[in-house]
Amino acid sequence: MSDKNEGDSLNTNNGEGPLKGSYIFPNGDRYEGECSRSACGATVRSGVGKHTSASGIIYTGEWHEDKMHGRGTLQHPSGAQYKGEFKDNMYHGTGTYTFPDGSVYKGHFHNNRLEGDGSFISADGLVWTGEFHSKAALALKLQHKL
Repeated sequence: MSDKNEGDSLNTNNGEGPLKGSYIFPNGDRYEGECSRSACGATVRSGVGKHTSASGIIYTGEWHEDKMHGRGTLQHPSGAQYKGEFKDNMYHGTGTYTFPDGSVYKGHFHNNRLEGDGSFISADGLVWTGEFHSKAALALKLQHKL
């Protein structure tokens, strides 16, 4: 975040609590939220904030050392959305991914990949449950509505 433009602001809150900032990056991205100073003195996103990319991707949630880390929501212009846990800018932990067609995966993620127990709900309402491993999902069970 050290490449901020003129007009960006930083509120130090008189040395108490997290810093609050509003930044416009050279590429047109914007960030509003909490930040801190790194060991080398650079300002980094840390705490809770909202980052809007010039291409329309919006992340709202927790940051740690300038990375999406903790709970948050990532929205894409296509309508796709991930809501859940992040680690080092990746989907990691439990979360829900909604695809542009309205289908939904709820379950575990590891390094941006579907990994572990989860359920997939198709756009027409069919529910598949089982273990997911990246692009493979062998032996899923279809739930029937009675």
